[in-house]
Amino acid sequence: MTVLIGVNPIREALKAKRPLDRVLIAKGAGGPRLQEIIDLCHQNGVTVRFEPRDALERASGNKTHQGIVAFGAATQYANQNDVIDGAKMIVVLDGVEDPHNLGAIVRTAHAAGADAIMIPERRAAGLTDTVAKAAAGALEYMPVVRIGNVTKTLQDLKHKGFWIYGLDERGDQQYDKVDFVTPTVIVLGGEGHGLHQLVQKQCDFLINIPLVGKISSLNVSVAAGVVLFEWKRRQSVEA
Repeated sequence: MTVLIGVNPIREALKAKRPLDRVLIAKGAGGPRLQEIIDLCHQNGVTVRFEPRDALERASGNKTHQGIVAFGAATQYANQNDVIDGAKMIVVLDGVEDPHNLGAIVRTAHAAGADAIMIPERRAAGLTDTVAKAAAGALEYMPVVRIGNVTKTLQDLKHKGFWIYGLDERGDQQYDKVDFVTPTVIVLGGEGHGLHQLVQKQCDFLINIPLVGKISSLNVSVAAGVVLFEWKRRQSVEA
């Protein structure tokens, strides 16, 4: 991942609309120049985080950072409105934090025929070089949208006519027996916590993958492959 340090390089990158994953600002730092950068981040949809100064020193390799460090994204994020029209299936991730998992999901979603992936700004992996490597080229073809709030986004998608399917081990319907209605949204939870309660409430269906072994869940990228390719199989049968 490209690391930018200092006020001027980061400000110019934002003005040029260079894809940035996030900007770190030292807690307690301020002034008009930093405020200008914060405003540019908001305009460009770039996440801003306020971190202790030692965190910025580690991120910058102990170089002079002027209280600000930015991480370049591996690719440009897509616009939500651009991917909804005509979409048959969208994958929404509820806080996947491991970049290897995110990359694997991007690759699988593209192979299964998904139209886009939506990821939250906070407490989730962004489009880093690690994600791009794990996606094995799929990021060139799969639009990824950065969203502010998963619950609000699902509400918006429902109003657009999408049916929401949340994958959760506590789901009351099996993934291979539920009827998939298009356009479809498949929601996958993050590592460890699964789907948040508010996200579950927005789902029209909560589905599960029945397991035989003694573990209660699959890795999220593996689970994504199981469900997404079941959706793809149904589309082929119905066609």
